[in-house]
Amino acid sequence: MSKEIPYKIYLEESEMPKQWYNVRADMKNKPAPLLNPATLEPMTYDDLRPVFCDELIRQELDDTTPYIDIPDEILNFYKMYRPSPLVRAYCLEEKLQTPAKIYYKFEGNNTSGSHKLNSAIAQAYYAKNQGLKGVTTETGAGQWGTALSMACAYLGLDCQVYMVKCSYEQKPFRREVMRTYGASVTPSPSMTTEVGRKILAEHPGTNGSLGCAISEAVEAATHQEGYRYVLGSVLNQVLLHQTVIGLETKTALEKYDIVPDIIIGCAGGGSNLGGLISPFMGEKLRGEKDYRFIAVEPASCPSFTRGKFAYDFCDTGMVCPLAKMYTLGSGFIPSANHAGGLRYHGMSSILSQLYHDGLMEAVSVEQTAVFEAAEKFARVEGILPAPESSHAIKVAIDEALKCKETGEAKTIVFGLTGTGYFDMYAYEKFNNGEMTDYIPTDEELEKGFQGLPVVPER
Repeated sequence: MSKEIPYKIYLEESEMPKQWYNVRADMKNKPAPLLNPATLEPMTYDDLRPVFCDELIRQELDDTTPYIDIPDEILNFYKMYRPSPLVRAYCLEEKLQTPAKIYYKFEGNNTSGSHKLNSAIAQAYYAKNQGLKGVTTETGAGQWGTALSMACAYLGLDCQVYMVKCSYEQKPFRREVMRTYGASVTPSPSMTTEVGRKILAEHPGTNGSLGCAISEAVEAATHQEGYRYVLGSVLNQVLLHQTVIGLETKTALEKYDIVPDIIIGCAGGGSNLGGLISPFMGEKLRGEKDYRFIAVEPASCPSFTRGKFAYDFCDTGMVCPLAKMYTLGSGFIPSANHAGGLRYHGMSSILSQLYHDGLMEAVSVEQTAVFEAAEKFARVEGILPAPESSHAIKVAIDEALKCKETGEAKTIVFGLTGTGYFDMYAYEKFNNGEMTDYIPTDEELEKGFQGLPVVPER
């Protein structure tokens, strides 16, 4: 075992990033603008004000500023759990008998158990700074809802969470953590909103989806004075905040002159993947270095690998702006797989454009194979990973085994976005041999595509 590189590479507090990196500034082909669903014209600052916080809108629309200062109050909050460690997976390498060098950026060292807190505190801060009473949001697996409830408790804001119904039922302890931090949690779709009632009428007994929960949260925000809607993934502003992950990773690697060959992340809406790869992607866009980027998504919700690059509604209720992204259609409701945070019909516009331009790859994997990888990782690395993160683990192992076949000693970096301690229902299903795989048919996907809005070429 090499003595040159420690198991865990820690940064000093002084080495934490003081700015977020906006990858759009270096993109030749910018993400297409959000469109007003009524006029099909690009959304303006004033159009977005009823839904989002003012400063977050500015960040959302900023395609040109490469670095944006992180306010001191947010930096001070970050210091409670950041910098996060970059870990060399020596034991996994030995288990696989691979010449590959494997590293993972671990984002689970906080009570929310994931990377989501990086953006939650930023969005809550801007809401508080604007003098708002509270915020509404949706959550899938519950990690985003947990993170936002923590941030709102810290800042004294009301927090209303619409949790995808199947996750609400599968992950009761995650729900109770949110309630402990003062959030109200409603299973979605619900009878508490007009759009929820409509979805239930059209899809009786549905398990829900992130698209459904988004619709309810937006309606709740726009029907209460002093509230705004905040989102845990997909939007440009969220990827911006999450770049603290990639910036820290890059600094840690450079301390030991490590140059990654492959960078891997799970992909649901894109916040974790985008946050991890953005600083490295910037180097690639500027022609300074080259890396191979791999997005990993569930086979049950394959936005990148089987979706269409088109304008679509961001939510099932069709009340949100239209975004150009890889999508399965806003009406697509995925099966109740155990990676609740990856059950979104679309993908970040930033990542969609990068993928469309051939700057990154995407693969889809089935959940039984994902849990096999999670188990293998947990037994040697000592961390029980979240199902979402385990998608990245699965492909990191696959790439390491390819190195074993070829003899190439490639350096692989992946994002371990969170812990799986609230996902024991899923692990129980896997351990009992009761877990199954579901892959939507072409006919099922076509139903979603038929609902895509007709948008004139711009």
